[in-house]
Amino acid sequence: MSTLMVRAFVAFELSPEMRQQLAAAQAVLRGCSARLTFVDPAIIHITVKFLGEIDEKKIPQVVAALKSVTAAPFPVTGGSITVNNPRSPRTVWCAIEDAGKGRDVFSAVETVLAPLGFPRETRSFTSHATLARVKEADPSLFRCLEELKNTPCGSCTVSGLKLKKSTLTPRGPVYEDLCEVKW
Repeated sequence: MSTLMVRAFVAFELSPEMRQQLAAAQAVLRGCSARLTFVDPAIIHITVKFLGEIDEKKIPQVVAALKSVTAAPFPVTGGSITVNNPRSPRTVWCAIEDAGKGRDVFSAVETVLAPLGFPRETRSFTSHATLARVKEADPSLFRCLEELKNTPCGSCTVSGLKLKKSTLTPRGPVYEDLCEVKW
């Protein structure tokens, strides 16, 4: 009997208005010479925890664990558009300001998923929304980031989290909601 594996992650959704502002920032980034692969604005989100390939039979346990995570809705604001590492950029993202609330939820998610065999992250949680992946960096990327320095990136309220399935396709990932936990 074969095991069906599902690529999954836990995320916070952003409002359509905030995604629209992030799409405007992407338009500026398209003007640089770096080779970038852009995230479809309709699916820009904040990843709380990437679970990787998990056995489909484990999903009900993950859903039950996530439903035990409690929090109050909290505001998030798009901060600076930057890269994960200026010396060797792999990702262009919008830093998210949330007064530490995202990190609190991340810690709770880590706590409820660890008993199910999901290893705890070794890196600290950095709340961000990925706009593009860097295939080949170029100095023009940093000029665009400078141009975006004071660009408003919007704000919204996070009022829950989602378990999402990610199916990779040649045209980019396709996401499907497996579970939503509302606060």
